[in-house]
Amino acid sequence: MDLKNLLLSRGMKLMQDPRVAKLMQDPRVLKTLMQAVALRGKVQETFEERVARVAKSLNLVTRKEVRELERTLRKMERELDAARAEIEDEKASK
Repeated sequence: MDLKNLLLSRGMKLMQDPRVAKLMQDPRVLKTLMQAVALRGKVQETFEERVARVAKSLNLVTRKEVRELERTLRKMERELDAARAEIEDEKASK
């Protein structure tokens, strides 16, 4: 069993405990959990921004740039396929 599945199963067992269920109903606990989730998102965003900045300073390609290139490539492939189909249709109609 990998770590993720182990943590998931333990978390599910904890959620079934009546003490934990009662604790989860406390607005202060819920607020703290929401803040923790938001903090994780902010930390991840800050980390990604810094990695992108370092990559740019080292003239490395960022993940965002690779995704943009992949999208552009897929679009160009679709356009090429459409152009080829159009040429084939014109040849067939002659």
